[in-house]
Amino acid sequence: MMDIVINPTRLQGDVKAIPSKSQAHRLLICAAFSASPTRLICPQTNADIEATAQCLRALGADLSRTDWGYEISPISAFPETAVLNCGESGSTLRFLLPIVGALGVDATFLLAGRLPQRPLSPLWEEMERMGCRLERPTPETLRCAGRLKAGDYQISGSVSSQYISGLLWALSLIPGKSTLEITGKMESAPYIAMTEKTLEVFGVKISLPNLSYAYPFQSPGVLTVEGDWSNGAFFLAAGALGSQVSVTGLDEDSPQGDRAAKTLLEALEEPITIDAGDIPDLVPILSVVAAAKKGAMFTNIRRLRLKESDRVASVSQMLARLGIQTHAEENSFTVYPGTFQGCTIDSAADHRIAMAAAIAATIAQGSVTILGAQCVEKSYPSFWEDYEKLGGRYEQYLR
Repeated sequence: MMDIVINPTRLQGDVKAIPSKSQAHRLLICAAFSASPTRLICPQTNADIEATAQCLRALGADLSRTDWGYEISPISAFPETAVLNCGESGSTLRFLLPIVGALGVDATFLLAGRLPQRPLSPLWEEMERMGCRLERPTPETLRCAGRLKAGDYQISGSVSSQYISGLLWALSLIPGKSTLEITGKMESAPYIAMTEKTLEVFGVKISLPNLSYAYPFQSPGVLTVEGDWSNGAFFLAAGALGSQVSVTGLDEDSPQGDRAAKTLLEALEEPITIDAGDIPDLVPILSVVAAAKKGAMFTNIRRLRLKESDRVASVSQMLARLGIQTHAEENSFTVYPGTFQGCTIDSAADHRIAMAAAIAATIAQGSVTILGAQCVEKSYPSFWEDYEKLGGRYEQYLR
């Protein structure tokens, strides 16, 4: 366990955005099911991306890590059985579960951290209806057997866009024609659009509700993972709080929904209401900026309770320790403006809480201690290194 004690100081300099975790997952999966090899330029990785890479290896892909990214030789033969270690990655589990069902592989998924508590319904029920057998032998394992069949699928869009992305891949791997009907309000729609765009890069045309067999996919050969808006938002927020920081390598035309960070940070100069439905990962850092500015209300926050931590609770606790008042209701969360005080903050083993607290610390009136600061490994392993390069001052303690 690692704790960080930060002495407040403004940051200064340029930082290059790390590769997008969301895009890397998608490109690795498509490459594994292509007809020819792919070279993926992705100079930095993290625990979640590596979980997907390792699971694809377990399914038969020849996937090598290099200094510049990944060399992927696609799967030539699917195993009868496989053990897939998802670590704490919800994307890995929810993307690969329906894919495994489409392939008919008898697979055991290993789950760590808070992942065993994160929801799989209604994906679970729909997969069972369409031919799979799912069970939980232990809280940390999930077994999928049987095979999904072509047909008419239906799933709610209100729980997780990752279910829909997983089914887009799966139904492209099942011989025959299928349909996918998405019911209710679609949350995190930009992430579904990202999956569709990635499939199109690999020659798979998506025209919902209709889906057709498209295996093997057609690799374009060489691809580059674009910069990550979700993690770039932390240092963009430092700039909004008075640091002189520039984040390079971010595409403003990106399909990533979290590209909204730039516009929202500018809007927080006034008290505003933010719909968190499409940008749940931005709420921790936007809450910090809102508290330092004029305050804000966040709506459509239910799914925040189902992340790496209960983020409604963990953001509230972080801000309370910093001396900020908040008010949470079932589907809304209000942050009131105030001044940050020195304090100790429990990261709740949530990478986005740890990074948000680090940015808040730049303008706190005293030192800020972050407990469990190693959790940034999940998405941004070089965060503390980049923080220090920008002039951030901290001491590190192991316990």
